[in-house]
Amino acid sequence: MQVVRTVAETRAALWALRAGQGTVGFVPTMGALHEGHLSLVRAAKAGCGVVVASIFVNPTQFGPNEDFAKYPRTFEADCALLEAEGVDVVFAPQVEEMYPEGAATFVEVEGISDRLDGVSRPGHFRGVATVVAKLFHIVQPDRAYFGQKDAAQVAVLRRMVRELHFPLELVACPTVREADGLAMSSRNRYLSAEERQQALVLKRALDAITEKYAAGERDAAALREAGLRVIAQEPAAKLDYLKLVSPLTLEDVQHAEGETLVAIAAWVGATRLIDNVVIGSRV
Repeated sequence: MQVVRTVAETRAALWALRAGQGTVGFVPTMGALHEGHLSLVRAAKAGCGVVVASIFVNPTQFGPNEDFAKYPRTFEADCALLEAEGVDVVFAPQVEEMYPEGAATFVEVEGISDRLDGVSRPGHFRGVATVVAKLFHIVQPDRAYFGQKDAAQVAVLRRMVRELHFPLELVACPTVREADGLAMSSRNRYLSAEERQQALVLKRALDAITEKYAAGERDAAALREAGLRVIAQEPAAKLDYLKLVSPLTLEDVQHAEGETLVAIAAWVGATRLIDNVVIGSRV
């Protein structure tokens, strides 16, 4: 496995690998890897001849009062995990490599970036779109793999890929959960033992909505109310949002007809967690 730090090194490494092994699969990460990340690597490995992962804690997607400074950084352990999974190249740049001094170019996917996490984290999706566009330009993958847990991010990036004509397929892979149902996240390590149990209310709320939908309810307000009742049972959870939206546009829906994204974000202690589930079938 090659670990490269610069754009030039990355392109040189991939030029040699691509020539002999065909398609390139790419898994962008911010490190602090867990089984969710590794499931993306395995999906890339199964579908591509070359697998590239990036490890870069992107400063532009963090707000001024967010956890950029304390975001977990476990580079050596991450590299060991990626090597064990058969990754060919790890791109791990410094901030200065991705954002040269005076950098003033950003990618903003208007409209959709102001929904869900974009409301409570202004500028977040501008940072995400900018860094992912840079990474796509550097790596030039054939397929890029993201987790369904970050459904709003997936929606923003799908639109960016389509509108900027990136010649790649964006693959969304299923959310990976702990045995008790908690969605895997690098931020889970912030939780105390007590908070870890309190955080399970997010999944219980989604389950309640899923069950009510399965029983025949289609009214979005009624479905949302079923989830809110569950959240109210856990005083330690401070709800940011619970919404039923289109998985493509992130716009609110009135009726859960066809495929509907149920997305939730809440604070448990000092940690903000997100989760989601898709109900219904694509028409």
